[in-house]
Formats: sequence, structure tokens, C-alpha cells
Amino acid sequence: MTSTVYIAKNVYGGDGLGRLGDGRVIFVPGAWAGEQVKAEIVEEKRHYVKARLVEIVEASPDRIEPDPAKTVPGMVYSALSFAGETKAKESQLREFLERARIAVPQFSGPQPAKDESPFNYRNKVVYHFAKYGNAWRIGYRTEPSHEIVDVTEDPLARPEINAKLGEIRRSVTMLLTTGPMAVRKETERKGNVTIRWTQKGGVKWWIGDAPKDMVLRETTCGLDFEVPAGGFYQVNPEVGEELVKAVVAEYAKGAADAPRVVDLYCGVGVFGLCCKAPALVGVESGRQAVEFAKRNASAQGASDARFFADQVGRSVRRLRAGAETTVIVDPPRGGMEPNVPKWLASSGARRILYVSCDPATMTRDLKTLARSYDVESVRWFNMFPRTARFETLAVLSRR
Repeated sequence: MTSTVYIAKNVYGGDGLGRLGDGRVIFVPGAWAGEQVKAEIVEEKRHYVKARLVEIVEASPDRIEPDPAKTVPGMVYSALSFAGETKAKESQLREFLERARIAVPQFSGPQPAKDESPFNYRNKVVYHFAKYGNAWRIGYRTEPSHEIVDVTEDPLARPEINAKLGEIRRSVTMLLTTGPMAVRKETERKGNVTIRWTQKGGVKWWIGDAPKDMVLRETTCGLDFEVPAGGFYQVNPEVGEELVKAVVAEYAKGAADAPRVVDLYCGVGVFGLCCKAPALVGVESGRQAVEFAKRNASAQGASDARFFADQVGRSVRRLRAGAETTVIVDPPRGGMEPNVPKWLASSGARRILYVSCDPATMTRDLKTLARSYDVESVRWFNMFPRTARFETLAVLSRR
């Protein structure tokens, strides 16, 4: 069944949203806000349907013709201008905050420059591989089929990664097709290849799990950080630096009254150590990340910094966060464990700097924190251009 639909907005994830004549919501991937489109329904639920874009009846002024050579799975905004993508993401974040009834006196985001490129920013890529007929494909999986699209040049990866990509693909293919059968089977079982670039170490790659003895060296805000190969570091170095500087600047605003830092979900210690607080406590569930946070603190002369390997939800029983404390939280996409926002709301910490890669879980947590805190400001960062995701920094102060 095909329907003509007006697209009212783009929801988080990129799909265009409209309504059918019977009132049901219709989601159309690749349709942009303000467009009139024809869409074929492919899946029906009780209150909404999913559809395939068939024809653009009236196009948005932000629609562009995507370059097939610069399009890979996950690039949901490939047919939308960079300015249009920025507007869509900002609208989505505002809507999340409004639905949660969270008042935000100061709201800001990036302003794309005319010469800014939304490509070639990723310092880490993970490609899956599988055999189709007699040929191996190495690239990204599509959703929802999980079919692999062969990637010979990646529009999202750093130029340095693309320069090595052909050589790496040949090496992986050789491991899959030549030599002892045991090696070929083991390579196939691992199923993916990771490529990582750093300014100091250049391009490194591995198949399957990251080598435990491989150490990467990064620099953020003028400080050097050691990172385990399998550890987390922002995939967009330029915007990642901008985000860390924003956290540091917000900490500095309140440092006279709240100099002590509690860094939750601290990873290798980037946010807390860049703040150069006189007292720093970091908590992270990954033991290897904590080992590296301690190494980074030692190398930077932060002798008063203490890092603990524990689930944040368990550690709150022994953490102290009073009126002289600034709490930094950077949880995974699922947000904080349920007891953590409740603990923070009653902790007495003067300020909270909440970094998030998912606006839905962030606003869920903010609703709990709003019992005791005011949201001073929200700023978002287009950490992942052309894709659905973005990063957000919310600054909260105790009433």
C-alpha cells in the first residue's frame, strides 16, 4: 500500500515522521522535514507503520544528491545538507528536553561553517567480513538484514586510514583464503577487523579482540594519555577535544566553590585529569581502563588522583560528594544505572556535568536529578556527522 504523506519532522535516528489519514504515525527513512512524499508501507503496528520512500513529491530545500562513493551504511543523513542535519539534530534534542519538561535557560550547538566537511573524521573503524558466493566482503553491516556492504574507501574514516585500507583488506583476504586451514577458520571465526589511527602512532589494525599488550597514545587539551587498544576514546578527535575543553571550562567556572571532582564512568581519566582538580576520584567498571587512568595520572603528576575499578552503581555507597564537589558523569549509551541519579539527587554535590551520547537516556536521568538540581545549560556537539548520533553536555547546579 502506497500513501502520500507530509513529513512533519525527523525523529532521533533520522526517520521522517508523518501521519496517515487514520491518524497513525508513519516513519519513512530518507524523507526530510517539510517534504511531501509517496511511501510504501512495509510493516504495520497498532499505532504506527514503517514505510519505504517511493517518490519525492515536494522536496526539502535541504535535500542533496548523495555521492554513492561517499555513502556507507549508518549514514542516515547522506541525502541531507550538513546544515539540514544540524537543524534536525538540534530539533530532536530540544524535543527530548521539552517532553521531559526540563527547562533549559541556555541552549547551544554547533554552527556548521561553509568550508566544514562532515567526512573523514573517524579515528577508529570496525569492519565485518563474510563470504558471499566465491568472494569475501569486508565492510559495514546494513540494518536490519546484517548484510555486509564491501567498503574499499570509507567516507567517514580518517584519510590516514583510507590510505592504508587497500593494503589491510588484502592482508585480511589472504588470511581468509591462503595458508593453513586452521588459520583461515580462526580468522573467519573472529569475524571483524578493527583499524585505529592516532597522531603519534599512525595506523594500527587487528582482527577480533584487541591485542592486550598494544598501547595507543593520544593527546587531549595538551595532555598525553595512554589508552589500551581495546579501550574507549572519542572517535572524532577534533570534536572530542572541543567537548573536553567545554567540560574543563564549566568546571573552572565553579572551581572556587566546588574544586573536588568525582568522575563517574571515567574511562582512562580524560575528563577528570584535564580539569586538573586538586582532588580527583574516578570510578570505572573496566579494570584495564582504571589501570591506564592510574598510569596517566602518574605520568601527569596528579599524585592526589585516585581511581577505582567498580560498577558505578555499587560504588556510590562509599563515595562522598558534598558541597565542594563537582561530579562529572559520562555513562554509556544506556545512561546511568537506576540508583545513580537517585544518589546524585541526594548527594549534596554542588554541580554536575553530564556528558551523554544518547538524548533519551540523558533526559530520563535529568528528570530524576531535577528534583534537586537546576539545568543551567545544554550544549550539543556533532561528534558523528552524517550519522544519527550526537554528543551532549548538560550543566546542573544544586538549588
